[in-house]
Amino acid sequence: MRNTKSVKIEKKSNISDFTSGNPRKQILGFFWPLLMTSMLQQLYNFVDTMIVGKGLGDNALAAVGNMGSLFFMVIGFSLGLSNGFGVLIAQSFGAKNMEMLRRNIAGTIKLAAGIAVILTTASILLLPSALRLMRTDEVIMADSLLYGYIIFGGVATSILYNVTSCMLRSLGDSKTPLKAIIASSVLNLALDSLFIFILHTGVEGAAIATVISQIASSLICIRQLRRIEFIRLKRSDFHNSSKLYLNLLKNGLPMAFMNSITAIGCMAVQSFVNSYGVAYTSAYSVCSKYINLFMNPACTAGNAMSAFTSQNYGAGNYERIREGLRICMGIALISYVILGSVMIFLSHSLATFMLEGTHQIELAEQYFPVAGAMLIFVDVLFVFRSGVQGMGRPLIPMCSGILEMLMRVFVIAFFMNGLGFRATAYAEASAWIAAAALNAVAFFRILLPRLHSNERHSLFSLRRTTKQPS
Repeated sequence: MRNTKSVKIEKKSNISDFTSGNPRKQILGFFWPLLMTSMLQQLYNFVDTMIVGKGLGDNALAAVGNMGSLFFMVIGFSLGLSNGFGVLIAQSFGAKNMEMLRRNIAGTIKLAAGIAVILTTASILLLPSALRLMRTDEVIMADSLLYGYIIFGGVATSILYNVTSCMLRSLGDSKTPLKAIIASSVLNLALDSLFIFILHTGVEGAAIATVISQIASSLICIRQLRRIEFIRLKRSDFHNSSKLYLNLLKNGLPMAFMNSITAIGCMAVQSFVNSYGVAYTSAYSVCSKYINLFMNPACTAGNAMSAFTSQNYGAGNYERIREGLRICMGIALISYVILGSVMIFLSHSLATFMLEGTHQIELAEQYFPVAGAMLIFVDVLFVFRSGVQGMGRPLIPMCSGILEMLMRVFVIAFFMNGLGFRATAYAEASAWIAAAALNAVAFFRILLPRLHSNERHSLFSLRRTTKQPS
């Protein structure tokens, strides 16, 4: 039974209750620290890539970039699980059911620990086979393996940060993850410079720096969680029925598979790109970095949409979800106008900033205008997909992930020879369009009946209160 009593939230906890108050003010207050967190992550990834490229050369850059889609498949799986668990945590918080909130958090901790062991073991054992499957060039195979073994050996640190930061976001706290990323980014870049330029360790130095910085960011999030009074766990909170764990997995696994399926599609594209040589691999690595950076504001709007939707869905405030959609979609559209224009009109500057080889620069210049024009579709996708997830329908985003994978593989397989490197951009665009359409239809099919039901209930209540006695 739902506990609807109010919860005392201390200001120092950074917790936000999205079920009441001004939606625009709440979403923007949550969005900006979250955007700064994402931008710092991407900035650190950029600088990390630049340090590797300038300090170790294009082959080392290709080796590190070649691991991107494979690493996302593993980490994306854990991130999807965390986001799925976070939806139930946010819904419990929105419903003010504090006992269920604590039990969901305890269940998340236990499941995350087991998943960390499984993913670490599997990723290390399967790494050589995965790299061969991706047609990794022998020139960069040794560096790819070395970097991969260290990164995947530290998968547990990534999972720990994903889980703890997701718990905080589910409770409306986007400020603590920002502090964690600021600290870890500074540490990571300092360690990158130390290992590569001073100690001359090679790609393994970049990997070690990443793992250490993730430990630091996790500790900051854990410290903040321990300060929140109403989620302090007791031993009894960990003694849960199998139904609770199944419910968490039912919500988390589809979102985890969605991320991994999307990554498989990216790996298929990476495989085709790798078959054309190291120059293509380097160019695609840099283009991927840029597209991840430029989709960040809309992705962040999606994260805000997820937290806002989850809490209000748990509370039954469906009209606020529609208002949240308007606000987050506005953020996505503004992002597209600005960043899409940058990709279209400044493609040469973007390419030369990260790449040195003439051929690599020419390849990147083919990608940016197409991706920039089509960026609107991935921006819209993030908002609708997050809304569907927040309403507890993870199977639909998973199906959209399958659709994304199929579109990427189809376009790259049939058009790479004819369009060349430009086909990689069309593969992305086709995946975005298909997935955005599916999630948009699903969002309205889920929300609109609930809105109409609330409106009929409100009208009925109004008639009863205004009915005059005979």
